[in-house]
Amino acid sequence: MSALTHFDAHGQAHMVDVAGKDSTHRIAVAGGRIEMLPATLAIIEAGTAKKGDVLGIARIAGIQAAKKASDLIPLCHPLALTHVAMDFVAISADLAKTSHILCTATVETVGPTGVEMEALTAVQVALLTIYDMCKAVDRGMTINDVKLLEKHGGKSGSFKAA
Repeated sequence: MSALTHFDAHGQAHMVDVAGKDSTHRIAVAGGRIEMLPATLAIIEAGTAKKGDVLGIARIAGIQAAKKASDLIPLCHPLALTHVAMDFVAISADLAKTSHILCTATVETVGPTGVEMEALTAVQVALLTIYDMCKAVDRGMTINDVKLLEKHGGKSGSFKAA
């Protein structure tokens, strides 16, 4: 296992210096899901939630979150993102054990550091937005399995979750 890069030789937290790294096209894909009652998923799919278009608002929230990751995560570099895409797939209880929505964020940049944190932040905030918009009818929703699915670019190359 390699050393943690956010600590200096004295064990103090610091922002990693990326000035000497090559700018390359970098892509990260993160995913997660929110489990809910079948009736909650039906409301989302029907577009009858009192607060509006749940997935439309969650999409915008995820994009906005990717752009703000460095404001939320102390040692995360602010990046000029070139692309953010949010995808949602609804799975009903008759096709799975629980009703849930899968969320995937794909984030891209051309720069000296990766976009994993931006993709993970986008997924978390999109799922939290779904929770917020539907909590009046289902406070038992759970957010699960948020993780990096893949990343490409940079010195460390590609990663794909098993």
